[in-house]
Amino acid sequence: MTDRAPLVARLEVDAAHPIGRVHDRVFGGFVEHMGRGVYGGLFDPEHPSADAEGFRRDVLDLVRELGITMVRYPGGNFVSGYRWEDGVGPIEQRPRRLNLAWHSVESNRVGLHEFARWAELVGAELMLAANLGTRGVLEALDLAEYALHPAGTARADERRANGREEPFPVRLWCLGNEMDGPWQLGQQTADEYGRLASRTAKALRQLDPALELVACGSSGPLMPTFGSWERTVLRHAYDDVDLLSAHFYAEPVDGDLAAFLASGVALDRYLDDVIGIVDAVRDELGSVRTLGISVDEWNVWYQSRMAASLPTGDNWPEAPALSEDDYCLADAVVVGDLLISLLRRADRVTAACLAQVVNVIAPIAAPADALAWRRATFHPFALTARHARGESLPVAVDAPFIAAGSLGEAPAVSAAAVRTDDGGLTVLLVNRDLEREVDATVVVAGLAPGARVLEAVSLSGPDPLDASTIDAPDRVSPCGNTSTRVEAGVVRVTLPAVSWSLVRVGR
Repeated sequence: MTDRAPLVARLEVDAAHPIGRVHDRVFGGFVEHMGRGVYGGLFDPEHPSADAEGFRRDVLDLVRELGITMVRYPGGNFVSGYRWEDGVGPIEQRPRRLNLAWHSVESNRVGLHEFARWAELVGAELMLAANLGTRGVLEALDLAEYALHPAGTARADERRANGREEPFPVRLWCLGNEMDGPWQLGQQTADEYGRLASRTAKALRQLDPALELVACGSSGPLMPTFGSWERTVLRHAYDDVDLLSAHFYAEPVDGDLAAFLASGVALDRYLDDVIGIVDAVRDELGSVRTLGISVDEWNVWYQSRMAASLPTGDNWPEAPALSEDDYCLADAVVVGDLLISLLRRADRVTAACLAQVVNVIAPIAAPADALAWRRATFHPFALTARHARGESLPVAVDAPFIAAGSLGEAPAVSAAAVRTDDGGLTVLLVNRDLEREVDATVVVAGLAPGARVLEAVSLSGPDPLDASTIDAPDRVSPCGNTSTRVEAGVVRVTLPAVSWSLVRVGR
């Protein structure tokens, strides 16, 4: 809190022209065989909270509270070296393999059956990734036959013999992962990947025409291949797939907190570019189909810290601790802002996966010798997933521009609005200013008479670098925003400096 005069912002919600329905899949998560994400995270038979199947019940409870609706598995970089057959059948007979993506050893104690069971327990749809890095069309077909065909073939009967009578309910499939990345096993050129993705998609549709398929976009907006990769891949595969992937990670660079807090602006630009490229290829090809965007990896990730924890040389540990970032208030505000960017594109972003869910760059910390607890980034995701179901509405933001470090300038306020299925309104707001509050007026045309504030919370604090810890798990958590009120048909709320807020209005 400072003595400086607050900024003033006016927001107008256009309830008459909805952007589109917020797809349940936008609140997806991502679990990869990386670090302690699987072993020691969601699966640990030795933990006091473990159930009879080896799953940590403390983690299950928090994932349910987080509101994950879909989970992408098993990678990520891991999938490009993964042989799915290693993870089925009797556990004691499964081979141990090198996990080249993360310089560790993979025990294969958790595979398709176990993970699908975990997804069922948390109530999440399963999104599977096929290995198109070191494998190809035939292996993808084998996996799909194993997972999807009812009975009467070698792969389907193998699944049944392994304890799963009914097919797995997998409708959404990733055709590989980040195939332009030099770190990726089986890295390919755009032409190579585009042809492979097209062939694989056509083959999968012969097995099941109703599958929904995601082609790999480039690995991120800073890749030298970005743009040209998307164009080339889609010229090969546009009419064979349903979505194009986009990956986005935010991280402070050289301590530039102002630019970091404006990461939502960078995501906005990136998504606008991706959508523009997709639609340009559509028009070039004369296609009648419009592809969705699957932001199937997004989060705050301190990748600059990775090198210090990644095993090297002859050290090949099993499930080492990797990227277990202790997220601070600023990180949580950015996560909330990135969600706002996704909601504002509900007409095109129809799937998204917070990367990851447990331990590894995750909102949930699961210590080996204690109960799981919520990191700061847990809160904006959980509250958004709970209260932003319905129709996304356009929000015109009239707010001052503030200095955003290396990004130049950015609006002080970011916002999204959702008309919920019960007829209420959820407004999500971020104040990016490092020092000043914002007095915000939210105008909603046709706000129902008698509307009142149902809930108003803000995630804020005196130090944007404060983080929750195992000893103080509630240090960074939402508090009621008592400034919020409805007056003369408008909502008024004061947004603390460096804050994420949620306001629910209804009758």
